[in-house]
Amino acid sequence: MIEKPILTPAEAAAKVQEGDALMVGGFLACGSPHTLIQALKAKGTGRLTLICNDTAAHDLKSGRITGVGHLVAQRQFKKIVTSHIGLNQETQRQMNAGETEVELVPQGTLAERIRAAGAGLGGFLTPTGIGTEVEAGKNRILVDNRPYLLELPLKADVAFIKARKADKAGNLVYAATARNFNPLMATAATTVIAEAEEIVEVGELDPNEVHTPSIFVDVLVRAERLEW
Repeated sequence: MIEKPILTPAEAAAKVQEGDALMVGGFLACGSPHTLIQALKAKGTGRLTLICNDTAAHDLKSGRITGVGHLVAQRQFKKIVTSHIGLNQETQRQMNAGETEVELVPQGTLAERIRAAGAGLGGFLTPTGIGTEVEAGKNRILVDNRPYLLELPLKADVAFIKARKADKAGNLVYAATARNFNPLMATAATTVIAEAEEIVEVGELDPNEVHTPSIFVDVLVRAERLEW
């Protein structure tokens, strides 16, 4: 089995180019690739489109920032596609000021749009959002006289994902609920960079415990102990 390159955080962050679409795994910073986030913050690559479940947290009064909120605070995104910004006051401020375009997507729809891209589908039908602002600009299709919205797939140039353990071939194991959006995003990007807390030799992982097969992973990075 071919082993995947193990890069430094800076080398991995350099694979994100100006203007790229970037998926970042995590749920309110749980299961987020914090080492990669900090490396991209240091590199400063901008004009990115962020695809994520949420933009983590940023309290403007205390200054506390978590997860991908560090990149939002540095204004590295021209657009954010996400399901929740309620705990990130800076995302809210940028959206309301017209500084960053924010597309709010129902969480289940967001997950399915990513899944559709990974499966090579042209989209899917869902009743979620009918008669709301979510419907604006979308095709409504009747099936058995019931209305559905056609939702299009979401794919990215690069995905940053986080695993509890990886082998050198790129097979990944996640930790409980830290799995969240990571497996989906691993299927829906051109280049997938997996940050792992532990990297072991090929053959050390029980095949029955592997959540993301190596075929979806391009690069490995060793996680560093960083505060959120």
